[in-house]
Amino acid sequence: MQYNPKDTQWINRDRFILSAGHGSMFLYSWLNLAGFDLPMEELKNFRQHHSMTPGHPEFPNSEHNTPGIECTTGPLGAGVSNAVGFAVSEKMAAARYNTDDHKIFDHHIFALAGDGCFQEGVSAEAAQFAAHEKLDNLIVLYDSNEVTLDKMAEYTQSEDIIKRYQAYGWETFEIDGHDLNAVEETIAAAKASNNGKPKFIKCNTIIGKGMEETEGTNAAHGEAGVPYVDKARANIGLPEEKWFVSEGTRDFFKGVQEKNQKIYDEWQATYNAWKEANPEKATELENAVNDVVPSADAMIKAIPEMGDAAEATRVSGFKVIQEIAKNVPHYISGSADLHGSTRNYINDGGNFGAGFDKSYAGKNLYFGIREHGMGAILNGIAYHGIFKASGSTFAVFVDYMRPTIRVAALAELNRVSYILTHDSIGVGEDGPTHQPVETVSGLRVIPNLDVYRPADAEETVAAYVSSVTRKEGPTALILSRQNLAQNSAMPAMERREGALKGAYIAKKETSDLDLIIIATGSEVQHALKAAADMPGARVVSIPCVEVFERQSDDYKESVLPSTCTKRIAMEAGVTAPWYKYASKVVGVDRFGFSAPGDIVMKELGMTAENLAAEIATMN
Repeated sequence: MQYNPKDTQWINRDRFILSAGHGSMFLYSWLNLAGFDLPMEELKNFRQHHSMTPGHPEFPNSEHNTPGIECTTGPLGAGVSNAVGFAVSEKMAAARYNTDDHKIFDHHIFALAGDGCFQEGVSAEAAQFAAHEKLDNLIVLYDSNEVTLDKMAEYTQSEDIIKRYQAYGWETFEIDGHDLNAVEETIAAAKASNNGKPKFIKCNTIIGKGMEETEGTNAAHGEAGVPYVDKARANIGLPEEKWFVSEGTRDFFKGVQEKNQKIYDEWQATYNAWKEANPEKATELENAVNDVVPSADAMIKAIPEMGDAAEATRVSGFKVIQEIAKNVPHYISGSADLHGSTRNYINDGGNFGAGFDKSYAGKNLYFGIREHGMGAILNGIAYHGIFKASGSTFAVFVDYMRPTIRVAALAELNRVSYILTHDSIGVGEDGPTHQPVETVSGLRVIPNLDVYRPADAEETVAAYVSSVTRKEGPTALILSRQNLAQNSAMPAMERREGALKGAYIAKKETSDLDLIIIATGSEVQHALKAAADMPGARVVSIPCVEVFERQSDDYKESVLPSTCTKRIAMEAGVTAPWYKYASKVVGVDRFGFSAPGDIVMKELGMTAENLAAEIATMN
């Protein structure tokens, strides 16, 4: 591998992802040997509070900052699928920034995975995508020890995985994983093979090798072998010191570092020559690497006003994403076979991939019907550290990719966002299988995920802007299928500025305040209509609960004064979360049914008339 432990963010370093993240000490040990700033004391502090060596590898974040860790892994199948995203990003960077005279991107992505990773379905989705788009910069090593936790692997699997990956379109190899010469030769061959096929190397190994009491059995997977460790160490001539590293080993890695330093220095010279010859490209790349974007205030002022005509927020989103792409050149987007419905296609951005009308410079990704794979690939693109990536599907299908959203939030990946349309029972005719009622609230409970459900086009502007300017984590954009009225009585810029704060007064009372109506998304229009003849009623739009909760106490009090306790909330979804803000909630605590959307909304109480009737029952 090419890397420089003194410059852990070198953009042309090879990436290594330990998909079998439970083996994290394996990775930490190699990082220490390879010269990264991970001292032996931190290895001895394994899995302890505030250590640099948590139980599963964690991408640098506010909790951990371990040099050399490229992504957060733990859920099996995730890391090997993230690796596909890394490979996408490397191909895209090479296509955009390499020139005939200077090649500044030519690195490889390595992932090490075990049986569990390949049993999880997400790895199959990602593998299909990688082969179809000819990501030959990706090398996956399969540690095939024929063991899972409960039983030997044969108890639950009988496939020929080599044939499976060949059928996907991968180049495959099978070797003795204990033969270091074979490992080195096969990896060298894989790196040299630019044949449009990702590489799959099946490394046949024996778990617990050298510990005869548990060798080759699933007992070696856990703690059963602990009593035999000292005997096994003595058998291969290791001293009693548990953290022993021989001088010969240290000297070997010094040689590796010297070789890599030479590669690094040569690359730096190439980069400087490229930068001098391509100043505009260089500025764009450096902005991408450092995630430099215009401020939220500047961006909402740069985007034209959206107009007064009623329209679905997914349609508004299509208009806004064009402006986002202009303001943020490293922004890309993709869809799980729903571009025509989710409306997140970037015009004139080109399509990413191999064949047809695609190129690796394209900004639009076609993931196929693979939501879980899409989520993992998006995370991999974000971890790679150049592009900001969004992906779209219908909101109700987000549960297919929920594990990847959770990890993105945990890893504080601000470079990823989700465009989730058809947001409620307003979907209509497709019926309850496609009508989310619990979905949006289910996303809101994920820590560090901002969930925006805008009420109109101007709030949609703010939602998109927030998604690309946020620094602390990912954002989900929840957009409607059906047309929504615009709150044209309020200036566009005030709606944008208010939405950037998560909540704001959408209609101020004209007499003494005696009622607050809280609403979000498509229900804000009903709140405004119901309050039209109520001079003492204030309407508060809360497009993003999480952003609102981060505002100052003074701001929150100005929007929702504690002196006014007569409050009612409305959302076309489950009611429970809204009791934090209101004593009465009009919502949908059941599944919907198949009928035109307006009829479903009316039958389940999502109208201004029903809201007014519920208000009339309040004291």
